[in-house]
Amino acid sequence: MNTYFQFKQFTIHQDKCAMKVCTDACLLGAWVANKFYENNIIANNILDIGCGTGLLSLMLAQKTAACINAIEIDEDAFLQANENIEASVFKNRIKVINTNAVNYNNKEKFDFIICNPPFFENQLKSDDVERNKAMHCTTLSFNELSKTIKNNIANSGKAAILLPYESVIKFEKIINTYNLFIVEQLNINHSPKHPFFRSIILISYTNNNIVQQEMFIKDNAGIYSDEFTFLLKDYYLNL
Repeated sequence: MNTYFQFKQFTIHQDKCAMKVCTDACLLGAWVANKFYENNIIANNILDIGCGTGLLSLMLAQKTAACINAIEIDEDAFLQANENIEASVFKNRIKVINTNAVNYNNKEKFDFIICNPPFFENQLKSDDVERNKAMHCTTLSFNELSKTIKNNIANSGKAAILLPYESVIKFEKIINTYNLFIVEQLNINHSPKHPFFRSIILISYTNNNIVQQEMFIKDNAGIYSDEFTFLLKDYYLNL
């Protein structure tokens, strides 16, 4: 079994990190990068909350000219992210910081924030302590994440979060208490015959009607959908 995941412009080593490269995280990074392109968004700086292997930071660095601060509480994951970023051509624009997101309050606010948070609440945990930290809301609750976004987002900024589909309503109620609102929501299923299992939400200070979108990763024949292929073709080797 490979301990790394090879992308077209960078490599993600993941032997030290509890959370490995997964399809929905890749989709989050690619969807956000495409939003930058489609909407001509210019972000001078980006915050990656809980960067893990550094995957999302590298995906956005490939598609933007932004400087990126990637924060990670787990020391092993921090070291892994730093290793992956230092080996990439984007290393001069990404700074990895070993810190707790709850305590992070940057002097300069960020134009964009991205996060694939630990989101399994009140579910059976494994014996792997580091995996529990990465997957369960033991180190970063929804309220703490919302507060971190509030403390670090620019007035005109946006944030993109990956969540379980069934957790969106709960998370929305929490971010609303910080005067932040969902402006777009992409609901994702494995195939047309499967129910939604993930959502990517786009957050800002603007309180408008939510733009709802849907996509499936593979069709009923097990082939990557056109939408998925379009988003990931600049990252995945075999697309």
